[in-house]
Amino acid sequence: MKTVRQLLTGEEIIQLLLRLGLLALLIIWSVVLLRPFATILVWAAVLAVALNPVFIRLAKVLGGRPKAAAVILTAINFAIVLGPAGWLGVGAAEGIKDFAGHLTAGEFVLPSPPAAIKSWPWIGPQIYQYWDQATTNLRPFLSHLAPYLKTLAGTLLGLASDAGVGAIKFLLSVAVAGLMFPYGQQLVAAGRGFLSRIVPEQSEHFLDLAGATIRAVAQGVIGVAVIQSLLAGIGFKLADIPIAGLLAFLVLLLSIVQIGATIVILPVIIWIWTDKDTTVALLLTLFLSIVSVLDNILKPLVMGRGLSTPTLVILIGVIGGTLAHGVVGLFIGPIVLSVAWELTLAWIGDRRRQSDRSTLT
Repeated sequence: MKTVRQLLTGEEIIQLLLRLGLLALLIIWSVVLLRPFATILVWAAVLAVALNPVFIRLAKVLGGRPKAAAVILTAINFAIVLGPAGWLGVGAAEGIKDFAGHLTAGEFVLPSPPAAIKSWPWIGPQIYQYWDQATTNLRPFLSHLAPYLKTLAGTLLGLASDAGVGAIKFLLSVAVAGLMFPYGQQLVAAGRGFLSRIVPEQSEHFLDLAGATIRAVAQGVIGVAVIQSLLAGIGFKLADIPIAGLLAFLVLLLSIVQIGATIVILPVIIWIWTDKDTTVALLLTLFLSIVSVLDNILKPLVMGRGLSTPTLVILIGVIGGTLAHGVVGLFIGPIVLSVAWELTLAWIGDRRRQSDRSTLT
């Protein structure tokens, strides 16, 4: 403060404080105005970055017409959101509401095994015995937990009711991303200029790392999980499973957090063999078996070098994003947290290298 007082007069200090106050007011006001649209803008930016390579190729195919490529790509995204993704969301919301209703009424019980399992060769009697024992032992346990499950039911109902708002946010994000596509170079230049003010020596590296992480998580984790859940949902629907949408949503969650869809698909296959004839059961088993290992096939093709972000970071991003922003946060959370993780590691690594160089000199 002494140095400032020596360089500036009292009137100049007052003017500086007024300018800083007006700048702070402008920033705070802008944050308040943009806060309701934060998730929309973030998801739109993620879509624009993740689909930028596709946009560039499409623009070249159309003879260097970026606006036409943006319109076509946006129309395809709208078709996906309104079509299969919309069906998955509606089915999941209905399944969650039904499940929450059973929890609230205290009616959630594990079903008894079908008698047809006993006739399976070799493993049928053992599966029937284990299933029957699990049903008998879990019923008193679940009844004891009924009061606590009602709290979970309230959370699930809130998530289901948020699905409609989430769908609107998805549609708006697709529209905003379509507007961003033709101005990708300008947005990259603006991001580079912003980072150069914060980390002048590493701005280019950090920008490339952020873009690569967004594409890796959006395409290799979120994209593959969406494809896998949609295909699993189709298989569940063909099998006439009443809660097909809810099970497909569980496949989506488990795929995003890197656990895998086999946990959900394997019991469904067992149920199919108890309910369908041999030919139908065999065809559905083949289809769902391929779906269960689809992530192991697609991820290396999409991600290339793989994802270095720990699974725990992605899991925290999924849970935190969903609690903070609803359904849209389910997708935004792991992406934002993965970018923060990768940039933090890069910054720490750079600081260590600078410290080592200064020690050697």
